[in-house]
Amino acid sequence: MRVLPIRYCVDIEASTRFYRALGLELGAATRPGSWVELPAAAGILALHRTSEHGGECELAFEADEPLEAVAARLAEAGFPADPIVDESYGRSLRVRDPDGVYVQVNENDRTLYT
Repeated sequence: MRVLPIRYCVDIEASTRFYRALGLELGAATRPGSWVELPAAAGILALHRTSEHGGECELAFEADEPLEAVAARLAEAGFPADPIVDESYGRSLRVRDPDGVYVQVNENDRTLYT
């Protein structure tokens, strides 16, 4: 599993330039430009355009196993996940951590948005 923090930004072009200047490489991006991935050695920083949550960050992970296995393991540990949903980028589930904050786990299919 790889870590995938999602940084919400009002100006995704400026944020992309900033993180590229920091040393991250440009990865996959949606055609409309509302999602940009910047691969790093231990994961991916995702930039997501928003008009209302600029500056917020969400913790997400990219699974290397079926989400059903992740959901079962979480439920067994006492952390039931929300239902798995189909998204435009693949499948996803959300689960609350012990503090009640949502964490997202994704099965990404980059061919869907690149």
